Amino acid sequence: MRLSTVILPIDRWHEGGRDAWLRAEELGFHAAYTYDHLSWRTFRDGPWFGAVPTLTAAAAATTRMRLGTLVTSPNFRHPVTLAKDLITLDDVSNGRIVLGIGAGGNGFDATALGQEAWTPRQRADRFGEFVPLLDRLLTEDSVTYDGTFYSAVEARNLPGCVQRPRIPFAVAATGPRGLRLAAKHGQAWVTTGDPKLFESGTPEESLQAIRGQIEKLGAACEEIGREVDELDKVLLTGFTPQPGRPLESLDAFVDFAGRHFELGISEIVLHAPIPDSDFAADLKVFEQIATEGLAQLGR
Repeated sequence: MRLSTVILPIDRWHEGGRDAWLRAEELGFHAAYTYDHLSWRTFRDGPWFGAVPTLTAAAAATTRMRLGTLVTSPNFRHPVTLAKDLITLDDVSNGRIVLGIGAGGNGFDATALGQEAWTPRQRADRFGEFVPLLDRLLTEDSVTYDGTFYSAVEARNLPGCVQRPRIPFAVAATGPRGLRLAAKHGQAWVTTGDPKLFESGTPEESLQAIRGQIEKLGAACEEIGREVDELDKVLLTGFTPQPGRPLESLDAFVDFAGRHFELGISEIVLHAPIPDSDFAADLKVFEQIATEGLAQLGR
């Protein structure tokens, strides 16, 4: 099992931002991710910086830890320009970039460019075109494409990614169409659990929901003749009922991680603590989990 973290882009780079990424690497996290939003929920009226420049700075400041988005979506991205940014990020980081990618939601990003918020079906339609086109753009020297939502005319992406054939995709999905995209194009699959359980679900219901999602992922892989074990399975914590509240104590984390490892989760992602927010937690406990959690788990 791997342990990673999310660092929200809320601090100026020279006033705590850089230190957060350096500290994550020092603590030994497998990867550090950031959200790719224009603004987000309770942080909307405060500082919020762009994901791509933040990751570029983090790539220059760190040397070992993997870096990525969790997640990027079509809400305000176009595959052609995103591909160019990702190739550059992969170069700057010397092959340490992971693209977390999802269909997006109804948050502030959904209407920031002046469009009406898309329905779930419309988001799925766009996502179904976005991912395969991005795959091509990151693996082919020149791409021409005329789709329903996106076009590319001799879009050149030389020299391509440092990682071959391209940077890995971690596809966030729970519905059938998204799971098929994960099975076909993903090197990893991402879940936050079942959001319907956030308000009133129990930890056991959450575990059962994730078990069901992994079974559906397996079925999607079987349809195309792929082994589900080929995909890493990533759990982004903080959005569903969780046994023991993993950041409450080292023991709580070990219990939480063990239960999810038994389900097949191979990477757990913890939010770096942010005081006076939904992600408030004891920093000392967080750092103890980072340095001792997997050893205590025996993984």
